[in-house]
Amino acid sequence: MFRINILTRFLLRRFFSGVGLVMLVVCGIIFAVTFVERLPSNPTAFAALYDSWIRLLEYVPMFLPLAVFMGTLLTSYNLTKSTENIIISSAGLSPYQATKPFLVGAFLIGVFATTVINPYSVNISVENITPDHLQLIDNTIWLREESENGFITMNAKNVHKAGNILIFEKATVYTQAPNFKLLNRIQADTITLSDIGLSAHNATIWNADGTTTRNDWKKQTLITPQTVLDRYLQPDQISFWQLPDFIKRMESIGVPVRGHRVQLWTLLFLPLTMIAMATLGVAFSQTKQRRNYSFGIKFSLGIITCFALYFLINMFNALGSTGTLPPVLSIIAPPLIIIAGAGIFMNSFDTI
Repeated sequence: MFRINILTRFLLRRFFSGVGLVMLVVCGIIFAVTFVERLPSNPTAFAALYDSWIRLLEYVPMFLPLAVFMGTLLTSYNLTKSTENIIISSAGLSPYQATKPFLVGAFLIGVFATTVINPYSVNISVENITPDHLQLIDNTIWLREESENGFITMNAKNVHKAGNILIFEKATVYTQAPNFKLLNRIQADTITLSDIGLSAHNATIWNADGTTTRNDWKKQTLITPQTVLDRYLQPDQISFWQLPDFIKRMESIGVPVRGHRVQLWTLLFLPLTMIAMATLGVAFSQTKQRRNYSFGIKFSLGIITCFALYFLINMFNALGSTGTLPPVLSIIAPPLIIIAGAGIFMNSFDTI
């Protein structure tokens, strides 16, 4: 039976406390700024708080690696300042053995973020869908259906979800015959998409013969709210648990899924990324000094390094999304580079 000894539990507790403190500060700042920003556009303060919470969850993947690095550095600093590192060394643990709990803790944070935080964030954001969540063309929402009865094309400026339906605002629908002849154009302030098709109240309809009418309009379609979400949602708006089946379905109908593959591998290897950032934090915290510990200098250099690594990771992601690199390689290469660099850095003990 696997049992964690007292020293490992102590180091894990200190690590989670350090990362939790950093997350609390960063989340608090982001939440406060977002709340002030969203307050004018929401009817009540509670709605603004809820909107800010949704936005905060969307930002978590961006600052989580930085939080793990800062938390690791802060934990190592506190252990050095309080002379607890000496006690750990006297217990027979080498500096490398003492870092194992940090790596285990970082791995667990990555697993939790992938399997719990990501699905929860996606579920909330999809329930409150906006054009920011969709892949747009010229900042406009475009939907198109092709069938044996002809073609249906719709564009809209805004969209939101209400239960099981999608409501498109300032929308225009074009219907065409199988030979591409334009049959009519329908324009309305709101057009609703349900499982049975499109509908609009008090719509303006331009017919092919030049006449114009104004009345309610309905059209049965193969498009449903779920197919719209499946096809047009951005990769980061699909849950980790749903991505594998989603990729298979989209490939079967010929929809490009390179970006979704990159997102899948990003989430799958997020624990490895967390381990890489924890390793980097340990590397920056290496010192033999208890007094005059240059925490401020190391912290500043670490932040600069994190921003450089953030650029590196985004560059590899872009290479994977464009097909220049295989998706797996584009995701796994940055953390391996970070771990290798941090390992070399740790061998030159107390060089910074």
